[in-house]
Amino acid sequence: MPQLEVKGIHASYGLSHVLFGVSFNVEAGQCVSLIGRNGVGKTTTMRSIIGLTPAHIGNIVFEGTDITHLPTHKIAKLGIAFVPEERHIFPELSVWENLDIARRRPRNDGPAWSEEEVYELFPDLKEIRNRLGGVLSGGQQQMLTVARSLMGNPRLLILDEPSEGLAPKLVETLRDRVALLKDGGMSIVLAEQNLKFVLSLSDHCHIMEKGEIKFSGTPEDLRENAQVKEKYLTL
Repeated sequence: MPQLEVKGIHASYGLSHVLFGVSFNVEAGQCVSLIGRNGVGKTTTMRSIIGLTPAHIGNIVFEGTDITHLPTHKIAKLGIAFVPEERHIFPELSVWENLDIARRRPRNDGPAWSEEEVYELFPDLKEIRNRLGGVLSGGQQQMLTVARSLMGNPRLLILDEPSEGLAPKLVETLRDRVALLKDGGMSIVLAEQNLKFVLSLSDHCHIMEKGEIKFSGTPEDLRENAQVKEKYLTL
């Protein structure tokens, strides 16, 4: 059984129908990517998984539990963490306080992330642990947002456009940290426009266009399909 199953979901914002039958699976320990231009439905798909924009048709199943209509806080307790593009750190709290406020006991008394482990993954955060979130750079905020999500001990991490707005060197650093998480067994759903970032991390890729998945394949499949890249990924 896949760890996450997204089965033919439709979602809307008011009268605006955004998703049209989106389906994909994530096996435990995989990184599965949603790729496409702005406005194609990547973020809405992620919001549907976490319960912020509930699907009105279709089902979402996580580790055998149907989470389609569960509230977001219950989905988070089951082991899914969402890292939004906007980051949403607490600007008046320090780095350490941002981490501490997200601390949650692991489900079924499993292994728990500690500050020491988070700082080992993101050593720059240790050096600025007493600095307020509001004065951090964009790259530091992104690292903190990912680190904060880990303090909730998730088994599935949802990353929405993590490289957006970051300098190339910081994008490389973030990619390396996400790769370490994946190597450690973390399952990841990644929405991203940076194709190099995606191809270096993903086990499976799905290209979205107008709320539908138009192409599915491995990174190798996508690399070799110039026609698909030109049709769906170029501006």
